[in-house]
Amino acid sequence: QVHLVESGGGSVQAGGSLRLSCAASGDTYSKSYMAWFRQAPGKEREGVAAIYTGDGGTYYTDSVKGRFTISHDNVQNTLYLQMNSLKPEDTAMYYCAAEDGFGGTWSDDRIYNYWGQGTQVTVSS
Repeated sequence: QVHLVESGGGSVQAGGSLRLSCAASGDTYSKSYMAWFRQAPGKEREGVAAIYTGDGGTYYTDSVKGRFTISHDNVQNTLYLQMNSLKPEDTAMYYCAAEDGFGGTWSDDRIYNYWGQGTQVTVSS
């Protein structure tokens, strides 16, 4: 079992930055996807970014490329999402997710077995 706890959300003005953290505990796998998803009111949950802990490969949805950076601290087993140049359309609840090492399409939320409770990000114009 894996337990995920997010932190770092908040309210910022457009153009600002936030850094989300996700502390993982339990039986995490050394070669698996860890990801950030977000869900805005009235919209479907979407994959924002993922990292494959086996080789450090990173993946981003097009709308955040060049603005967001995902990283993972293997020692602390903590996932991060550095968000720069934030836009009002980035406003959403952000969730950390982890899977059991079976892989798949990183942006498909069905491959993830574990989810955090979410942290709210609000960007005002």
